[in-house]
Amino acid sequence: MPAKAVTVTLGDMTTHAERHLASSRFASMSEVVRAGLRALDREEAALDELVRSRVADAPADPRPMIDAAEGFAQVRAAVARGD
Repeated sequence: MPAKAVTVTLGDMTTHAERHLASSRFASMSEVVRAGLRALDREEAALDELVRSRVADAPADPRPMIDAAEGFAQVRAAVARGD
């Protein structure tokens, strides 16, 4: 597939991207963005694997099941506490 020019607005991330470019590790801003996308792909793959693993392990979890309303209440309380 031929390369297609894309305009990207980095906003607050511009200085961060320029710092990477200035490090001489990257020859162009396109390389910086491509490296960021590859890192995102790795992160998403790792998270997907973690979720698959947790789902596969769930039936063996010895803790008692709770209903969804109680689960959400516990999550909201943990968030409110800053856990």
